[in-house]
Amino acid sequence: MMDTISNLMLKTGLDNYVATHDWVWPVCEILHFFGMFAIIGTVGLVDVRMLGVGKGIPIASLERFVPIGVVGLALNMITGFIFVAGNPVGGPKEYLGNLAFLIKMSLILVAGVNLLVFYVFGIARAANATAPDGSAPLSAKLVGALSLLLWFGVIYFGRFIMYNDTLLNAWGL
Repeated sequence: MMDTISNLMLKTGLDNYVATHDWVWPVCEILHFFGMFAIIGTVGLVDVRMLGVGKGIPIASLERFVPIGVVGLALNMITGFIFVAGNPVGGPKEYLGNLAFLIKMSLILVAGVNLLVFYVFGIARAANATAPDGSAPLSAKLVGALSLLLWFGVIYFGRFIMYNDTLLNAWGL
């Protein structure tokens, strides 16, 4: 399976493009950081408000900024794909077999499920109905806390991708 995914990514030609254009990787790094900033700066803002920080600010008014976080996520998906498919050292297999990368991707998947739970089960409606000086329902607080934990985990394990051997050694693997 990993070989199939790797071969499909190699067919994009991004590995050659990144290897022959020195500016691509650093520009993608900068854009990737901006994307994560947009996610944490918008979704994280809603999360901390649901946890009780900034009472006096309606949750619904903060939620209007979430589309900026969605743009940040899209930016990170594009640049992340470039990192994996265009990896000039080791190709896509270098990432696809990296424990830190796999944990990061798993955390993003769980964050997506957490988001679905927030909207599908009506937790968002209940949170948005909270008075500006009120406390969000416990379910919203749990979703918010988990969201923050997951996104900071994504950042943490994302930084460990290039130190995968250190992570493996630290965990005794």
